[in-house]
Amino acid sequence: MKTDAVRGHLDGLLLAVLEPGPLHGYAIITAVKSRSSGALELRTGTIYPALNRLERLGLLRSSWQTTGERRRRCYELTDAGRTSLDGERAAWREFTAVIGAVLDPAGPHGSPA
Repeated sequence: MKTDAVRGHLDGLLLAVLEPGPLHGYAIITAVKSRSSGALELRTGTIYPALNRLERLGLLRSSWQTTGERRRRCYELTDAGRTSLDGERAAWREFTAVIGAVLDPAGPHGSPA
């Protein structure tokens, strides 16, 4: 899948994989890859700036957790993050319906011309 296809949807992807509970950065990357059946492979240089921005916006909170000798920063949704995720999902449904109506006018989203 083209990297550009993710642009504009990264926030929604990150919020969605954090919905079930807190994850650290590598686990977030793995969750996106798994949920997309391997089609989306995010890089650490892409997700960490986005996670930091989402935290500054109050959509995520983070905390340090220690596993053995290793410290990891874990991220989780705030109430504002859950509300934002609802908005991202609604916007995505609207977007795909509109694009579907144009690309496939005889399909389920549109009527024949």
